[in-house]
Amino acid sequence: MTDKNKKKSDIIAVAKAARVSPSTVSRSFNHPELVKATTRKKIDAAVRRLGYIRNRAAQTIHGIRSGTVGLIVPTVDHAIFAELIQSFSESIEDLGFTILLASHGYDLEREYALTRKMLEHRVDGMALIGIEHSEETLSLLQSQGVPTIQLWNFSQTAPFPCVGSDNFQAGWLVGQHVGQLRHKKVAALFPPLAGNDRAAHRFEGVSQALSEFDIAIPDGWSLETPYSVGAAKEALVGLLSQADLPTALICGNDVLAWGALHAISRHGLRVPDDITVTGIGDFKGSREFEPALTTVRIPARQIGAKAADVIAHKIITPDDSIEGQLVVPDLMVRNTSGPPSSGA
Repeated sequence: MTDKNKKKSDIIAVAKAARVSPSTVSRSFNHPELVKATTRKKIDAAVRRLGYIRNRAAQTIHGIRSGTVGLIVPTVDHAIFAELIQSFSESIEDLGFTILLASHGYDLEREYALTRKMLEHRVDGMALIGIEHSEETLSLLQSQGVPTIQLWNFSQTAPFPCVGSDNFQAGWLVGQHVGQLRHKKVAALFPPLAGNDRAAHRFEGVSQALSEFDIAIPDGWSLETPYSVGAAKEALVGLLSQADLPTALICGNDVLAWGALHAISRHGLRVPDDITVTGIGDFKGSREFEPALTTVRIPARQIGAKAADVIAHKIITPDDSIEGQLVVPDLMVRNTSGPPSSGA
């Protein structure tokens, strides 16, 4: 039977159980980079055995780091940012921190409110997705002097260091691929571009690459739909019912491409014989899809790991200047793309 009156464990008890000094336990919590990994493991084992819980509130009052990094993403509903979140979380934990995660649903005003709440919780650092944020959010972070990074997109002119890929380049790569295959009748399926700089930059890259082959996407063939397989299928009903069909469909990410492949199959068309389909992202499952999806790889796990290193460095050594990092996208040519059929 549990003894409700049992005294809670304190840092002294943890130190005795781990056979280290209380100052080493404190250092392991607040400056893990200064403690050997083997020692941290002993302390962690003692913490688990004793059920010790740190008093974060008391620590932050005395100016000690909270050990948390705020991460605000547009959505956690789909696979788009899942790998990034997982990688960032794992890597930041290895560096002695924990993430405080929230999503704003592509609403920059909500992102501002969430940023305020995280700063009220005294996070040690902040990570935001993309380049486009409200002036209030950027001003708030700058005025508070909180170490901040921007993820997923890369820009040298952003107010904070960026760790991410060049989404314009990702779009340009897939647009160039379609142009080199000699497609002339090209459609696009993208998420709404407003408030989504990742999608907007990709679409700009696609459009510029196609223009180099004298290809323009007709207004009626430039479709927008939410990030959803089901929504993508429904968005293509009208397009695939036309007598005059595109020979290539460029999708703003792999989720939309998956939905497109289902819709095309449902209409009795073949990929890539009747229509080429491309995505962007190279999410888990895209290579295993039948047929395997041609896409642009944006290495989310690599971005997450690099971002964790950058924000941890900014927190631990705030006086050091550190630059962002560009992660280069790669075109992955697979089985959903090919030249147009002779009759197209």
